[in-house]
Amino acid sequence: MKVTAAPGDRFPAGSRPKHARRERLSTPNPEPVPSTPTGAVFLSYASEDAGVAERICAALRAAGIEVWFDRSELRGGDAWDAMIRRQIKNCALFVPILSRTTHDRVEGYFRLEWKLAIDRSHLIAEDRPFLLPVAVDDIAQSDPRIPERFRELQWTRLAGGQTPPAFVERVQRLLGGTAGSPPAPVAARGAVVESAVARPKSVLHTLIWALTIVSVVAVIGYYTFSRPGTRPGAAPTAAASDAVPEKSIAVLPFVDLSEKHDQGYFSDGLAEELLDLLAQVPDLRVPARTSSFSFKGRSDDIATIAQKLKVAHVLEGSVRRSGDRVRVTAQLIRADNGYHLWSKTYDRDARDIFQVQDEIAGAVVGALKAQLLPAQSLASRHRSDNIEAFNEYLRGNQLRSVDSVESNAAALLAFKHAVELDPHYAAAWSALADAEWRIADQSSAEPAAYQRAAAAAERGIQLAPDSPDGYWARGNLRMAHEFDWAGAEADLARAYQLDNDDVRVLGDYGVLLAARGQMPRALALLRRAVALDPLSARAMRVLVQHLLDAGHIEEAENALAAVPESTRAANLMGLQGEIELARGNYPKALDTFSHASTLWGTIGIAMAAHSVGHTEQAQEALDSLIGEHASTLAYQIAEVYAWWGDRPHTYEWLERAYMQRDGGLIYLNHDRYFVHLRGEPAFQAFLKKLNLGS
Repeated sequence: MKVTAAPGDRFPAGSRPKHARRERLSTPNPEPVPSTPTGAVFLSYASEDAGVAERICAALRAAGIEVWFDRSELRGGDAWDAMIRRQIKNCALFVPILSRTTHDRVEGYFRLEWKLAIDRSHLIAEDRPFLLPVAVDDIAQSDPRIPERFRELQWTRLAGGQTPPAFVERVQRLLGGTAGSPPAPVAARGAVVESAVARPKSVLHTLIWALTIVSVVAVIGYYTFSRPGTRPGAAPTAAASDAVPEKSIAVLPFVDLSEKHDQGYFSDGLAEELLDLLAQVPDLRVPARTSSFSFKGRSDDIATIAQKLKVAHVLEGSVRRSGDRVRVTAQLIRADNGYHLWSKTYDRDARDIFQVQDEIAGAVVGALKAQLLPAQSLASRHRSDNIEAFNEYLRGNQLRSVDSVESNAAALLAFKHAVELDPHYAAAWSALADAEWRIADQSSAEPAAYQRAAAAAERGIQLAPDSPDGYWARGNLRMAHEFDWAGAEADLARAYQLDNDDVRVLGDYGVLLAARGQMPRALALLRRAVALDPLSARAMRVLVQHLLDAGHIEEAENALAAVPESTRAANLMGLQGEIELARGNYPKALDTFSHASTLWGTIGIAMAAHSVGHTEQAQEALDSLIGEHASTLAYQIAEVYAWWGDRPHTYEWLERAYMQRDGGLIYLNHDRYFVHLRGEPAFQAFLKKLNLGS
């Protein structure tokens, strides 16, 4: 089963009776308003949210935290109004409680509280936390009735006011750090609370995360390539695997704060460009795009993200684009204590976006005291002098990351537009080549599609001979379509030489080496790919499949077990089924494949059901594959027949795969499903047809 893939209020503002009682939590015969100590937490909420606010207050007070919230403290009148203003002026943390109620109430005293707090935030030093927004239901962070300042921050979500220890810990830590020095580190905390504090004058962004984790294999790969004298494949010591390099950073996807929220491709592209720039710094560890971006849309806090990615720092930001103007905010955060090492907002013409990228990258390198090589300067290989061409390139990249027939087709159009706007745009030519051949591999494309892909790759290499992109695209084409192994190895080796941290290159170069019988070298590269991009489903799938082909079942199982259960269920369930097949545990394999909703599940059912004697179920699965995917999954159909021991149909579908130039054939030389055929003359003859025979 191989694939190349490839918030209202008590009373309306201006109408509050002079002596009206404030409708937070009323009580008969309230006592005089006491003075609240400087350093307390101020909870700001709509009266309808009093219950959830009280739960949050109780949790904080139980931990010894001063909170301005009490039934006896809440009354109306001018003295009460002055007290509110004084409390906001003196509190240590301002916590606005956001909800659907705060959206529905277009007027409310809480909105004045918000304004007072936001105004104060602009007067406070950048390294002091102050605003801590908390959402207590599913109110959208893009809600236009929430002040922009709050929307720019990452929210903590406490559903119904349920307050876990992790949130209380964070408040304690932030209160401990308000004297101007960084808060002390805290032990590992739960993953249910988001990092939600902004430093005034900086913009902490509504980063929508993407899930990721460092697997056992990732650690193995990291130490294999970073520690001299470590033999390939050797497991690191426990101490080594727990270590987080001080000079390490994850670049999270920047948030699109544009009015129409239609600039996601641009904000993602900016973050990816920064990631690529920082990855060039020799002594700086930077997890790859798929892993960092896998937190997008999730609520993991910064400490949790950093823990999963094994980094000490996180760079996050936001982008607001309007016409030819763009505002970019970025900040560098120390993950173990939430301390902001650096932050800045840039208001520029969109044509100056590259200068902004360079300034941010330079500031990060300086803040982390990372070292460049002598005479080295950070430079992007993906830029164009034509900003619209760059826009199209970024748009295409976002679409291509989905890697479906439809998204690749849309990406292809974007890349074509990019090279029309700038015919000398090397990165766009290389990307166009990749999109063209992927579409051809995923569908019944005409031969001319491969010819166009080859021409585009050649153009990319001609324009940028020192960039790995063109060599990578041409190497893949030579390997998966032309079966030109020597040419492919020359291209991928050159791409690896130009950038040995490019996860795409590591993965595909490893696949090629395995096809040519160099499995130990291949596994070393594939382990490194997973180390740099630990939650890339494709990187993990390719590694595990090669480990199984090489007989390393235990390592394959350990690698997969290190991935979070939610991610395995969503993307990698089929791999667990393959492991069970390799172990000979066919009933468990069948059960596992039955829970995999992707094509991998159907392929696995066809195999496992046959092995437990459920021939009708197996035939039904195979018939489904043939009926719906004969033109794109001929190789996988051959695998099923090989597993069944049906030699005539195995060779028939291998021939069909060859005629269709099925990319799966690059695995044939080591594919465990064909192991019983390797000694047969017909199989050896077929390998020679692929230029793989001896």
